[in-house]
Amino acid sequence: MSSETMEQAFQLLNVSITKIQQALEISFFEGYIETVENILDNHQVRVVEGEPNAEVVKELEELYQQFSSLELTQTELRNALQLVMLNGLQHEPVQPNHQLTPDALGFLFSYLGEQLLKTKKEQTNQLLDLTVGTGNLLYTVLLYLKESGYKMEATGVDIDDTLLTIASLNSALLKEKVTFFHQDSMQNLLVAPADLVISDLPIGYYPHDERVQDFTVQASEGHTYAHHLLMEQSMTYTKNDGFGIFLVPEDFLVSDQAPELKKWLQEKVHLLAVVGLPETLFQSANSRKSIIIVQNRSEQVEPPKEVLIARIPTLKDPQAIQGFFTEFAKWQKNNL
Repeated sequence: MSSETMEQAFQLLNVSITKIQQALEISFFEGYIETVENILDNHQVRVVEGEPNAEVVKELEELYQQFSSLELTQTELRNALQLVMLNGLQHEPVQPNHQLTPDALGFLFSYLGEQLLKTKKEQTNQLLDLTVGTGNLLYTVLLYLKESGYKMEATGVDIDDTLLTIASLNSALLKEKVTFFHQDSMQNLLVAPADLVISDLPIGYYPHDERVQDFTVQASEGHTYAHHLLMEQSMTYTKNDGFGIFLVPEDFLVSDQAPELKKWLQEKVHLLAVVGLPETLFQSANSRKSIIIVQNRSEQVEPPKEVLIARIPTLKDPQAIQGFFTEFAKWQKNNL
């Protein structure tokens, strides 16, 4: 796809959303939802009590037709949707936990997922994200793996109905079947056991102490970190030999609730890798994050001989990224 076509796709979607926002006096998220729903409804604008007016309806339907005529691939369409979402979030700020996972990190998740599932390439693999949000990370990994020849089925769970609506609409627009559940991910779930679970974990505390009494990571006093609980919950719904890839605070092993987390890491899962990310990705030292990989402990899983501790100095230098890939491949050969 040429940069001109990508720019055209972005502009057509962005102008459409802006026009319907102004016409209906609604938020960006509402405008995004309305726009995608209209495109999916055979490019027809939904009119309620005369709004939007006939002139705006005609303009929007012409924009929808132009957008659909671009005939984008799934990956091209996902990229266009992400650019529109990123642009919208600049003008309608949301809480940090609702920000999109950067594509550079999505690419790393995708690469790691592909390597971890190599021995399962011929079977249908279940992909799960318990903090799916708008689905950007899930779709990045899912489409990458499918394009790499993997048979995949995907499930996403989120408590935010607006974000989940966007994820579901994007699924329809991408013509990619994904199962979504609108619920608190810390409740009992009816999801297929995952081969690979991924998550850009929301940082904070989980308020319902009574719900997490049986969790290994439960804090000895006060509320427990939600990101610790979500890791344990994610791996509970992962197969005996399944893997988890999580974006976590860089200080996850030295935080005030690290003892409980370490107990879980020692008793329930194998910590396989800790990948430090470039400092330039984060606004401050306190916001820095790492990617960790874990695997469920079971009789069929051998513990790694050593935990991979790596750091990627930059995501802008192909040689630096290739150096990490080489380091990971060498570690994987000796440990998995």
